[in-house]
Amino acid sequence: MKHWWRRWTYEVPLGISDALWEVLVVQLAALLDRLTVRKVIAFIPVVILILAYYHSIPIPPELMLIGDFLAYIDIFSVLFLIGVLSRITTIIFVVKQAAARIAMLSGSAIALMQRLDIRHRRQRSSPTRLRQKPDRSDDDRAYGSAWGELALA
Repeated sequence: MKHWWRRWTYEVPLGISDALWEVLVVQLAALLDRLTVRKVIAFIPVVILILAYYHSIPIPPELMLIGDFLAYIDIFSVLFLIGVLSRITTIIFVVKQAAARIAMLSGSAIALMQRLDIRHRRQRSSPTRLRQKPDRSDDDRAYGSAWGELALA
């Protein structure tokens, strides 16, 4: 009799509470960890259809369209993702082109600066070109002395 009393007052309630803890806490937490927004949205049309068939009420067309949209949310999200990725690849292409252009311009600027380098002047012993005096015009040759005398007077 003592064994029966211990079993029904102690072991059975503890077994029930352990089973409830496992189902309501541990397994529910594991389910919520795996649950995503996408899964919740995909389950909404199922709930709408179950309620509509259970209560025998007609579903308005708007609710059907929302249900279809939610059922095809995967397709819309894939199309959106492809659109975003194509924009990202375009942006990466433009950035690569700009980087190549900047590298080319900096390389040409460095080459130009080396050509215009003022630190490497000509040596003083190098020959310089002699400047030629401009040719005298006919008036200067004919009246050269007269103009020179007027300027002195």
